Amino acid sequence: MTSTSRADPRPLSPHLQIWRFHITMASSITHRITGTALYFGTFLITAWIVALATNAEWYGVIETVVSAWYGQIILFLWAVAVLFHFANGIRHLLWDGPHIGFEPKTASTVSVFIYLFAILGAAAIFAATTWL
Repeated sequence: MTSTSRADPRPLSPHLQIWRFHITMASSITHRITGTALYFGTFLITAWIVALATNAEWYGVIETVVSAWYGQIILFLWAVAVLFHFANGIRHLLWDGPHIGFEPKTASTVSVFIYLFAILGAAAIFAATTWL
């Protein structure tokens, strides 16, 4: 039996060069990015908890990093990622389960709401921890 190499007759899936940009596409991409970012932020939180439980010197080092301006930015972005990934996960559950929110206008509105929820929610969390 001889094997000849033929091109696959199936059509190629359209990619970013073909599709017009829309907010639900950005939301899908952001969901993947925040899912990955949650791993790295969780390492910082885990290091802080382990240092708290084990060694006062390491706790001081981690506390210095977390309380510095760059640590605060990392924690803020981690909070945004947590809230975005959470809210977008609920949207996907509604899409997959009862098939709610597939209309383009509804999907776009919900995507904008999720971005606002994540940013304003993280700002509210940081404001509450600063003022209390």
